[in-house]
Amino acid sequence: MTTSTDEITNFLAGYPIPIAGHARRLHELVLEAVPSAVARIRPGWRLIGYDLPITRHGTYFAWVAPETEHVHVGWQTGTLMADPQGQLRGAHLKLKKVRYLTYGLRDRIAPRVVLDFTRDAARIAAMSRGERELIARARSA
Repeated sequence: MTTSTDEITNFLAGYPIPIAGHARRLHELVLEAVPSAVARIRPGWRLIGYDLPITRHGTYFAWVAPETEHVHVGWQTGTLMADPQGQLRGAHLKLKKVRYLTYGLRDRIAPRVVLDFTRDAARIAAMSRGERELIARARSA
């Protein structure tokens, strides 16, 4: 079940206004990039998660995670995504699969970047495990 706009607003109400605004904009961009995505607040993880409706319970592929000083937009298949400019973060933390972008209070969101990464993440998440393994092998070669 998709989370309503009111639920998103209530979830973001506990964050500073600029962070809530960034999170709302990132939420809009994820849904613009992948209109079929199902948004759900995941209170235990303190984020808005996005599933592709391609399996019975959905395939988790993206998230928007606000924090007090910044907000992250991230993708489960991040290590398989093309990142020629090295914009994605997470490798420095030795994260095995995910990659993300971080926007601080005064940062400007780059819509085209978020849209492109989100579309790529959805494309990869929709692949079979075998197809994803082929991409992983090609990247490590």
